[in-house]
Amino acid sequence: MIAMLGVIFALAVLGVIFTLLLRRQLREKYAIMWLLIGFAILILAVFPGLLVGLSELLNVEVPSNLIFALALVLLVGVTLHLSWELSQAEDEVRRVAEEVTLLRADVESLMAQRGRETAPPLPSDHEPRKSDDDD
Repeated sequence: MIAMLGVIFALAVLGVIFTLLLRRQLREKYAIMWLLIGFAILILAVFPGLLVGLSELLNVEVPSNLIFALALVLLVGVTLHLSWELSQAEDEVRRVAEEVTLLRADVESLMAQRGRETAPPLPSDHEPRKSDDDD
């Protein structure tokens, strides 16, 4: 019964991953990692003797301790990877904000050179943008 619950859980995990991929809510580079995890869960659920053999090979007395240790390593790895991705995204946002600021200054300079002082000012970061529907 427990093995059947493990298989059902593994299939549910794989189903969710494939659904998120098809809806383009999960990028492929993350899906590969989660698919590997899902298939590992499925293999261990179908062949529970593999976990016992692996724990004996690694000198782990209780197979469930091996699962907890592997889960901990996995969580640390995922956390480290997501922290790296967040750092990359923050750098990209800062770079784009700097480019927008420079472009805004260029546009204001060009407008001033053309004598178009009556043109409406460009919206700042703190002012809400006015859409056509607001009129």
